[in-house]
Amino acid sequence: MEESVLPPNSLEGRFFETMYNAFWNHLKEQLSSTPPDFTCALELLKEVKEILLSLLLPRQNRIRNEIEEALDMDLLKQEAEHGALDVPHLSNYVLNLMTLLCAPVRDEAVQKLESITDPVQLLRGIFHVLGLMKMDMVNYTIQSLQLYLQEHSVQDERAKFQELLDKQPDLLDFTTQWLTKAARDLTTPFPSSPESPSSSSMACSSPNWEANNSELPSHTMVLYQGYLNLLLWDPDDEEFPETLLMDRIRLQEMESRLQQLTILSSVMLVARSFSGNALFRSPEFVDKLKCIIKALMEECSSGPEEAMLNVSEQVSQEIHQGLKDMGLSTLSCESTASLIGQLQNISKKENCVRIIIDKRIRLFLRCCLVCGMQESLLDFPGGLIFIEGELAELGWKFVSLMHHNQQVFSPYYAEILKNIIPSAQARETEESI
Repeated sequence: MEESVLPPNSLEGRFFETMYNAFWNHLKEQLSSTPPDFTCALELLKEVKEILLSLLLPRQNRIRNEIEEALDMDLLKQEAEHGALDVPHLSNYVLNLMTLLCAPVRDEAVQKLESITDPVQLLRGIFHVLGLMKMDMVNYTIQSLQLYLQEHSVQDERAKFQELLDKQPDLLDFTTQWLTKAARDLTTPFPSSPESPSSSSMACSSPNWEANNSELPSHTMVLYQGYLNLLLWDPDDEEFPETLLMDRIRLQEMESRLQQLTILSSVMLVARSFSGNALFRSPEFVDKLKCIIKALMEECSSGPEEAMLNVSEQVSQEIHQGLKDMGLSTLSCESTASLIGQLQNISKKENCVRIIIDKRIRLFLRCCLVCGMQESLLDFPGGLIFIEGELAELGWKFVSLMHHNQQVFSPYYAEILKNIIPSAQARETEESI
C-alpha cells in the first residue's frame, strides 16, 4: 500500500482540503473558547488511542496497558467536564509513543512534529503521521503473511481447477497441444520467426521421438519453452491453454510490451550505428531519445508504418542537433536518407535488426526462467543495453507469473508430459516440475 496523494488542483483534492480545514478550524475555535469546549478533542483522542493500539504487536502487553491507562476515555471525559483536560500534555505523550512505535522511515516525520507548538496543528500532524504508520503496519503484515497467502492461493486455484476438470474431462486438450508443440520446438526447432504461430501449428501430433536421436528435453525445459511460446500467440487463436486462461490478458500485455521494446532497441541500435558512440555515451541524450521514441509510438494508433515514419524523422533531427551541439560532424544528406530508410524498415517483422533483437530478448527471458533473474541480469545480452531497465521489469513480471502458474498446475503438466516424452528415456533425475 502507498500513500494516496490527490492532485492539489483537482476537484476532489480541493474538496478534501476544504473539509479538513473546516474541521481543524472548528477544533481551534472550540479550544480557544471560554471555557474550552473539548468535544472534538475527546473524539480525536479516542481515535488516536485506537490507532496506537492497532499498531501494537500481540506481545506488547506492557505498552498496551500503559496506553489504556494514559488515555482512559472515561477519566479524560471527566477532566474535560471540569475544564482540566491538558491537550498539549496528551499530545506530547502520543508523540513519545509514536517515536517508540514508528518504523525508521518515519523518524524524520515524527521529529518534525516535536517542533510544533500550536496544539491544533500538532494534532493535525499527529493524525497525518499516524495514517502513514498504519499503512506501514499493513504492509508489514502483508509481507509477513506473503508466503502463507501464496501457498494458500496455489492450493485454492488448484482445487478450483480440479472441480472444473471433474466436470469436463477434456479440459486439458489445448494444454496438451501447447506442451506437445513446445516439446517439438526443443528437439526439431522451426525456423525462427517473430510471427505468431497459427492454430494449426498448435494442434500438432506428438513428436516422433524414435526418428529423432537427439537428447530428450527435461519436463521443466519443455514447460519453459511453452511459456515462451505464449509470447508469440495469435490473439485471435481460441485454442489457448486452459491452465493459463486467467493469465491470458496479462500475457498479451507482456507480448505487446515485448514488441515495443524490440522496436525501441532496434531504433536505438540503428541510430547509434549512424551517429557513432560519442553521442550515445551521453545518458541525457539517450534518455531524451528514448522518451521521444516511446511517446511517438504510443501516440500513433494508425499502424507501425506511420509510427516509424514519425520516429525516423524525429530521430534523425535529434541526432543532427546532438552532433551539432557536441561539435561533431553532422550526417550528410545521403547518410540521413539512409538512416531514415533503415528506421522506417524496422516496422516490418522481417527486418534483420528487429529479428536479432527479438531473438536476444527471448533468450534473456528463457535465461530468467532457467537461471533466475539475478544471474540473468549479471550476464545481460549484448545489444539490449538501451532497454536494460525496461527489459528487467518485464522479466520480473513474466517470471513471477509463470512460476506461480507452474506451482499451481505442476501435477497436471507432469502427467501430460509423461505421455509426450517417453518416460523410459526421459531424464528423471533432472529437476521436477
